[in-house]
Amino acid sequence: MKQRILIVDDDPGIVAAIMPSLKAQGYDIAVAHDGDHALSLFTQLAPDLVLLDLVMPSLHGIAVCQRIRQQSSTPIIVVSVKGAEADIVTALDNGADDYLVKPFRLRELLARIRAVLRRGRSEQTVIQCADLVIDTSRRLVQRQGQIVSLTPIEYAVLAELVTHRNGVVTARQIVQRVWGPQYIDSTDYVKGVIRRLRVKLEPDPSHPRYILTEPHVGYRFNHGE
Repeated sequence: MKQRILIVDDDPGIVAAIMPSLKAQGYDIAVAHDGDHALSLFTQLAPDLVLLDLVMPSLHGIAVCQRIRQQSSTPIIVVSVKGAEADIVTALDNGADDYLVKPFRLRELLARIRAVLRRGRSEQTVIQCADLVIDTSRRLVQRQGQIVSLTPIEYAVLAELVTHRNGVVTARQIVQRVWGPQYIDSTDYVKGVIRRLRVKLEPDPSHPRYILTEPHVGYRFNHGE
């Protein structure tokens, strides 16, 4: 069965430029030209991945990202002309899994799509740590018996930390293992995901118990043993 990608962009030139390459890779494509239409199509079609522009009519891309995250962990790649660090961090903090600045090379876009979709098909592994149960094959996390909704990137970063629990993992190591070596300098990605994980998993995100920061080194998952 073909994987479906929802393109959300009000620029018909961008859509026309990338659609043939995506179809050639075997993806089924749907297109929305504004935020409201995007949310309607998302509900109707349940795509496997969303390519999301930020500046659009009717509803800003960040709001679309937030609405999708309220109901789904479907991967979202933001594709935008806005390349400032603040824009990237805001998108990641609001649920985006990756961020690509326009103009971009089609080969890089295709590589990022493959990487994000691949992370959604993790090996079958169940990791239990303290009161968390992480089933990477089902992308399922439970805390104190309650299901926690995480995005594919959030799952991947959490699994990386838990696999090396009580050991320190640097931001560069996380980027290399989760996003890939070509993103080795994009350590701000990790900061955004760590913030989101703490909000979802920690009793008090401002005083984390599980996901600890080791200053000037990296992050550590506190096993509590």
